[in-house]
Amino acid sequence: MASEAGPILNGIPSQLPDIDPDETQEWIDSLDAVLDEKGRTRARYIMLKLIERARQQQVGVPSLTATDYINTIPPEREAWFPGDEDVEREMRRYIRWNAAVMVHRAQRPGIGVGGHISTYASAATLYEVGMNHFFRGKDHPGGGDQIYFQGHASPGMYARSFLEGHLTEAQLDGFRQEKSHQVDGKVEAVPSYPHPRLLPSYWEFPTVSMGIGPMNAIYQAQFNKYLHNRGIKDTSQQDVWAFLGDGEMDEPESRGLLQLAANEELDNLNFVINCNLQRLDGPVRGNGKIIQELEAFFRGAGWNVIKVVWGRGWDPLLAADRDGALVHLMNSTSDGDYQTFRANDGKYVRDHFFGRDPRTAKMVEGWSDDQVWWDLKRGGHDYRKVYAAYKAAREHTGQPTVILAKTIKGYGLGSHFAGRNATHQMKKLTLDDLKAFRDSLRIPITDEQLEANPYQPPYYHPGADSDVIKYSIDRRQKLGGTLPSRRVDFEPVKLPGDEAYAQVKKGSGKQEVATTMAFVRLLKDLLRDKEFGPRIVPIIPDEARTFGMDAFFPTIKIYNPNGQNYTPVDAELMLAYRENVSGQILHLGINEAGSLAAFTAAGTSYATHGKPMVPIYVFYSMFGFQRTGDSIWAAADQMTRGFLIGATAGRTTLTGEGLQHADGHSPLLAATNPAVVHYDPAYAYEIAHIMQDGLQRMYGEGKTAEESNVIYYLTVYNEPIQQPKEPDDVDVEGILRGMHRISPAKTEGWTHDAPKAQILGSGVGVPWALEAQQLLADDWGVAADVWSVTSWNELRRDGLAADEQEFLSPTDEKRVPWVTQCLQGTDGPVVGVSDYMRAVQDQIREWVPGTYATLGADGFGFSDTRAAARRFFHIDGPSVAVRTLQLLAKEGKVDADVPRRAAEKYQLDDVTAGTSGNAGGES
Repeated sequence: MASEAGPILNGIPSQLPDIDPDETQEWIDSLDAVLDEKGRTRARYIMLKLIERARQQQVGVPSLTATDYINTIPPEREAWFPGDEDVEREMRRYIRWNAAVMVHRAQRPGIGVGGHISTYASAATLYEVGMNHFFRGKDHPGGGDQIYFQGHASPGMYARSFLEGHLTEAQLDGFRQEKSHQVDGKVEAVPSYPHPRLLPSYWEFPTVSMGIGPMNAIYQAQFNKYLHNRGIKDTSQQDVWAFLGDGEMDEPESRGLLQLAANEELDNLNFVINCNLQRLDGPVRGNGKIIQELEAFFRGAGWNVIKVVWGRGWDPLLAADRDGALVHLMNSTSDGDYQTFRANDGKYVRDHFFGRDPRTAKMVEGWSDDQVWWDLKRGGHDYRKVYAAYKAAREHTGQPTVILAKTIKGYGLGSHFAGRNATHQMKKLTLDDLKAFRDSLRIPITDEQLEANPYQPPYYHPGADSDVIKYSIDRRQKLGGTLPSRRVDFEPVKLPGDEAYAQVKKGSGKQEVATTMAFVRLLKDLLRDKEFGPRIVPIIPDEARTFGMDAFFPTIKIYNPNGQNYTPVDAELMLAYRENVSGQILHLGINEAGSLAAFTAAGTSYATHGKPMVPIYVFYSMFGFQRTGDSIWAAADQMTRGFLIGATAGRTTLTGEGLQHADGHSPLLAATNPAVVHYDPAYAYEIAHIMQDGLQRMYGEGKTAEESNVIYYLTVYNEPIQQPKEPDDVDVEGILRGMHRISPAKTEGWTHDAPKAQILGSGVGVPWALEAQQLLADDWGVAADVWSVTSWNELRRDGLAADEQEFLSPTDEKRVPWVTQCLQGTDGPVVGVSDYMRAVQDQIREWVPGTYATLGADGFGFSDTRAAARRFFHIDGPSVAVRTLQLLAKEGKVDADVPRRAAEKYQLDDVTAGTSGNAGGES
């Protein structure tokens, strides 16, 4: 019997005898009865309870993580395909042609921008079944699905939109020419991949940085449930579909977060993995079987797995496979061989696949070679099989679903492309390829049209009145409108008033408070705003107590869709750990990548859901841009809005933590992302103004999309200081533009010819600047002004913008950079210092009038006291003073030996002599 032929992989060995077949059959009949009377959900529950009981009794039941290499859904359980097969097949042919032609034309002489032909060719059926029957658009009453289109398949999406009338031929011809392809003075173009920032009314999710798509899709599905459970929006009819490649599943991000989807039972999430068995350069698993590997991985992670391996032509053969010879052959054939079969012909398949066993050879002995080749397709190219899988996925409850669909890379493009190792890099077709492709798709284009200019074969459109086009548009209208589609139409947000920021502006009096704690205090006040507070999404990667955020646990609670089914060990404490179905905090464990994915989902809710939410993700600054920089780029591409808080920032503030916690460079990494606005505030009142400005910029009225689509990154510290009260004459413009003077030199009674200097500090470096100011005044008679640089990065961007304006419009009134405006009327050399490497301070060098020198924490971090570390890096108060004196000595403003005397006085070479900073604060 076929059921006895193949072992359950990782299961009970097939050679174990059945000592009581009648009893076995009774158990099977009982299961069938439950299925018939109570349905699959009830049957699944009973089976899980039986497995649980078996494990309790130590029966030794193994994990059943993989099944035979056949379709999960047998023919008798397939849902009936409700569409018009002929019309849908015709539409697929048109899309295939236009997608390939668009890429081919983009490779024409003089342009040569390339593109990818083969990925969409393999996935066309996977997309079209969804487009015609499953993917709900923005106008659907339930709100619409979120579709993560595979990056390399973008030509197929463009080709469909062209046929539907949403893109023009001129735009297709501008593929990958987003600045240069102009028609009648207007740019007509589309980007290479799904880039929302580049085509903001079309693409919704960036996916071509492989691995980020699957990760973000998981957390998008989680965020949909979060909105629902918090009562903000009914998302019960919104599914997330992520289209992925089997090669992409080697990315750690692709697999590393599957447990969240299973743990939270995200049955609104569907992965569709296009298993064409090829990566970019060759087989994914030449010696193995990627579908089997992925099945085991996903099953082990708790997902529902649906395999779509074989097309309907295989059904009669499998039904006739009485002794399991064919299934055994399927199980034992490697992916490398499967690729070789599809790169050859029917005779090769007959000889080298079926011919391996006389029983399987007999199955096709009456078949022609053409029948073997054309009738025995892979399941991912059979719309009935794909439809049945999608329907089963949508109806499945309690688990996320992954569909493993076997396809051919380059399917339909001819023997030079299909299944070839080089197919991913092939960007154009020969004239013979074009003719053969046209013939196979039955496109009504003549040889003369192709021969007229082989570099620019014509697109094909049957006309808006075509039954095929009308059918396709009608299907989309019934499903809620065209896809891909992105909309920004959200309800207005009432932002907190000035009173929400008043408390932190008062300072801390005699109490020492770190800027991290000051920020948390401000966040608490913002959360108290009854109208705005619920829109805040605090995101913490398991460091809440380090950041002083554990006070939020019992008030706004931690989100958990299953609630809290245990008694926490700290239940009797005021700050007990509290989880709740409607909790507000996303507390995602030791998981920066997942936290950033959650940040992206929340920060784009204004577009995906029309519900503005404000994510505030607090993390160790060292583990932000360094660890998840690619995800932050994707967040920026998706036009995420929100706040990243790099807490416990700086290279010397985390006493004792050491190298891997010591952030001396995140501002530089942040500077590379045009959408990130970085601030390094020293004081609580600066934080208040920055946060208020950020909220106004992102969600206030009168801002353009370009102005609003930003991410604010604040670096805050854990070193306690006395927070000053906001000055009456506070320079708010200076705080927001990047620098403001906080301490003019106190020169009452001084002679007018006293040496002068300017000291620029940021963040935790401001107290050292103030210390240096005092040392210079008391010990050397130097009058130094101190400036708080809230943003080196924004000062640089302002300077670059001024340079750009002068370069492009030299006759216009010259724009003066802010740093120049601040310093051009001052006297003396300028010294810049922070707890970051010198390159951070060096960013503004060309716009600083006069002499400028910087000090910074270059090199690796290490474990020591704050004072010793600062003395080692020579960024403490005495070091700043000595560097200032050196510059003054060069200018002849102080005696030449003063810097040497100062260095000896302050013992700069002795790391044990450092005193800048304090030993307080948790690390």
